[in-house]
Amino acid sequence: MPSEIEETLDGGPTPDAVAGLALRKARAVAARAGAAIVLAADTIVVVDGMALGKPSSPQEARAMLVRLRGREHEVITGVAVVDAETGRAASTTVVSRVLMAAYPDATIETYVASGAPLDKAGAYAIQDLQGALVDGIVGSYTNVIGLPVETTRRLLEGFGVVVSERSGP
Repeated sequence: MPSEIEETLDGGPTPDAVAGLALRKARAVAARAGAAIVLAADTIVVVDGMALGKPSSPQEARAMLVRLRGREHEVITGVAVVDAETGRAASTTVVSRVLMAAYPDATIETYVASGAPLDKAGAYAIQDLQGALVDGIVGSYTNVIGLPVETTRRLLEGFGVVVSERSGP
């Protein structure tokens, strides 16, 4: 359910600001959800102290990918849970560092032409192009994808939500 709130960061691209945005989103949904446990999250990419959101055009996606190429940046995800009946809430933030590959211009052009970067913060997804855009990460891989599963599981369990164990290898 969309939160339908203005998605702005109070105080800049900091972990506290991202957690605050996730909590505002969760509370907005909880206000119309009835008896429910509401989970909300928001992810931003930060480079040079600046948040890179979703690009508004192929040109902006291209510029973001050029800016990130061969450099390290942070992926910050705020996760919040609200019990709509009681108003009880909890939120947290996960920060991961990502080192981008020194990909060539041709890779940027092909990727942008695919349209994939247009709905992703920072204009990329770590799993796209079989991971060729990223050289390495320090932190949570699932955070870089967009939802830190480990942290989300712990938050939900704190609200009595049974979360199934991970399957597979």
